Amino acid sequence: MPRMLDVSDEVRAEIGDEEADRLLAGETAPGSYDCTSCRTPGDSEQERTSTVLFIGDETAVLAFAHAGCLPSQVVQVTEEQLRGAVKSITGDTVDLEPDKVVPEQAVLGVTSGLVLIAGELHPALVVEPTAPIARPGNTTGTGDDFLPLLVEQGFLPLTELSAVPPVLHGWSVLLAVGRLHAVLQPGSNGGQPVAWWQAHQPLQVTEGWRAAANKHQQVLMFAAPVGSIGRQPREDLLRDALDKAAANGQLVAAALPLAGT
Repeated sequence: MPRMLDVSDEVRAEIGDEEADRLLAGETAPGSYDCTSCRTPGDSEQERTSTVLFIGDETAVLAFAHAGCLPSQVVQVTEEQLRGAVKSITGDTVDLEPDKVVPEQAVLGVTSGLVLIAGELHPALVVEPTAPIARPGNTTGTGDDFLPLLVEQGFLPLTELSAVPPVLHGWSVLLAVGRLHAVLQPGSNGGQPVAWWQAHQPLQVTEGWRAAANKHQQVLMFAAPVGSIGRQPREDLLRDALDKAAANGQLVAAALPLAGT
């Protein structure tokens, strides 16, 4: 089925007329996708969608975005930056050169929501990777060390969500102009904080979430291994998933100070 795709002249020049026509005809473009800008779902059969071509030193990756979020364009990046972009857009890409495909890497899915603890609403971020996380240096790639690695950083295992977890100093959540930019962790040897997770494009949060963050001046971060939480469309379902993960010993948490407004 034909797609409502915008393919700019510069993107067409890079991918060629044949590939562009296949995209427009719906042969290679996905119907549904997660916008590479705002990360919310889109449907190229129902709404205007931009093609965004990331070009690295050796690899090219095509992603999709709501036309209202980004225009169709070519983005020149380093190969390292492209791998970072692929982490954000995995599943929404078209491999233009099969012999140069970027290996699949785990993506940290981040969901914002308000969580009720002891009768008060708290702003929360729920982090769940899309694949098991191996410990650095683990060449076998087996096992999942996501939670143990976070516990070593100071996150606490939870068995229930009955109290606010303690503050983890040195970590913070970066908000700027009302949007979520990053989760920061301490730099090496006492240096400047560095991004543990960074949004490919700043993420919108609700007014209620932002107000709660400004009130408490901290954000609760919950983390669970792949398959524990899933993408929940409502906050009550997200809370149910958190409670189940905690009861199963698959949840760690910490309160992170707020950086920015």
